[in-house]
Amino acid sequence: MAAAGGYSPRVVDAELAKYLAGLAAVALEGAKGVGKTRSGLQHVETVVQLDDPAQRDLVAADPGRVLRGEPPVLIDEWQRVPPTWDAVRRAVDDGTAPGSFLLAGSAVPRNTGVHSGAGRIVRLRMRPMTLSERGVARPTVSLAQLLTGRRGDVAGATGVGIDEYADEICRSGLPAVRALSPRLRRAQLDGYVDSIIDRDFPDLGRAVRNPAPLRRWMSAYAAAVSTSTAYDRLLEAATPGDLDKPAKTTTTAYRDILQRLWFLDPVPAWTPSRNHLARLAAAPKHHLADPAFAARLLGVDAAALAGAEPARRPGREATLLGQLFESLVTLDVRAYAQAAEARTGHLRLRGGDHEVDLIIERNDGKVVALEVKVAGAVTDADVKHLTWLRGALGENLLDAVVVTTGPEAYRRRDGIAVVPAALLGP
Repeated sequence: MAAAGGYSPRVVDAELAKYLAGLAAVALEGAKGVGKTRSGLQHVETVVQLDDPAQRDLVAADPGRVLRGEPPVLIDEWQRVPPTWDAVRRAVDDGTAPGSFLLAGSAVPRNTGVHSGAGRIVRLRMRPMTLSERGVARPTVSLAQLLTGRRGDVAGATGVGIDEYADEICRSGLPAVRALSPRLRRAQLDGYVDSIIDRDFPDLGRAVRNPAPLRRWMSAYAAAVSTSTAYDRLLEAATPGDLDKPAKTTTTAYRDILQRLWFLDPVPAWTPSRNHLARLAAAPKHHLADPAFAARLLGVDAAALAGAEPARRPGREATLLGQLFESLVTLDVRAYAQAAEARTGHLRLRGGDHEVDLIIERNDGKVVALEVKVAGAVTDADVKHLTWLRGALGENLLDAVVVTTGPEAYRRRDGIAVVPAALLGP
C-alpha cells in the first residue's frame, strides 16, 4: 500500500533504516532507475543531487560541502564527484554520529584513487521492484519463515497466471518505467540501453566506437539468461560467422563495465561452507538487472511470451518464457534473501547430472533450495533434483520449494512446498 506522498515502501527500506540507526555511512547501490533516490528521500533530512550540474560544480570545487547539511545527508549519484566518497570516509574516521550519510550510486566508477571505504561505508544493494512490492498479489509464504527450517503449513491462492507473469516480465520492476503505456515503456527501455552504450561506457573510461558488437553481445547474454552458458559461447552467438570477432579482452571489458553499472546481475555458483558435495560447477548463472531488459534486447513482448506457454506453443519461445520467468523469480528471491541476511547462489554439478535453480544459504551454512517451473502443476519429475539434494544434505536442507505459475500454495506428501511466484514474499 502506498505511503504518504504516494511512496510504496520497498523491502530494502527496513534494512536501510536499521543500517542508518547504527552506522555512520551507508552506500545504497543498484542500477539506474531502481528507486534509490526515492527510497533515500524517506530516510534523510538533506539532499545533495550530483546529477544537477549546478550542485555538481559546487561540490567538485569543495567536496567538503556534503558534510555540512543537517544529517542524515543523501549524496545522490556520488560517483559523479568521486572525492565526496573520501570526504565521507574521513568524516567517519573522525567519529561522525550514526545515520550521518547515505550515498546513492548507479555505477562503480573506474579507478579514481578513492579509498574503498572498507570498514567505514557499508554497502547495501537495491534491485528493481519485486512482485510483492508491485502489488501483484498479497504474499502468503515468507522466505524468512522458510529459512527458519520449521517447515510449517504452506497455503494461499492467487488468480495470477501466465498472462500476468508475462506482463510483469515486460512491464519491468523500474518504478518510473512500469507506470508507462506499453509503447512508451518499450521506448524507455530501449533508451536505457542506448544510454549505457552512448554515455555510461565513455563515463567509465571505455568509449564504444562501434556499438554493433556490444549490442549483439548484450542480446546474446539476454538469450542466455537463467543459464550458465560459457562466455566464449556467448561471443560465438553474438558474432556468428564473423571472421573479425572482438578480442576476448574487449568482451571481458564489456562484462566488467556492465557489472559496474549493475546492468548484469549474475547469480554465483553455490559453494557450501561444509564439504557436502563433490563435482560442483563454478560458473555463474546469467541474469540482467531486470528481465524486462532481456525481453527488449530479444524483441519479445508480453503477448509473445504469454502465447509461448509450453502447453500452447512448444519451441524456442516457450523456453524463453521459462528463462525469463526464472529470472523474475530470481529477482524477488534475491531481494528477500538479502533482507533475511542470507546469500543466494545456484547449484550445478559438473556434467549437469543435478542442478537446483536457487540455493538460499543462512550464515550457519544451512540452506533453502528452490526450483522454478513455468508450469502450473508439479510432478514427481519436477522435484527430482530437490529430492536428491535432501538426501545429500540431510538436516542441512532447511526446506525445499518449487516456485510455479500455478494457483495454490501447498505442501506435497513428500514435504516439498509448492508456491506460486506471486505468493512468495519476504
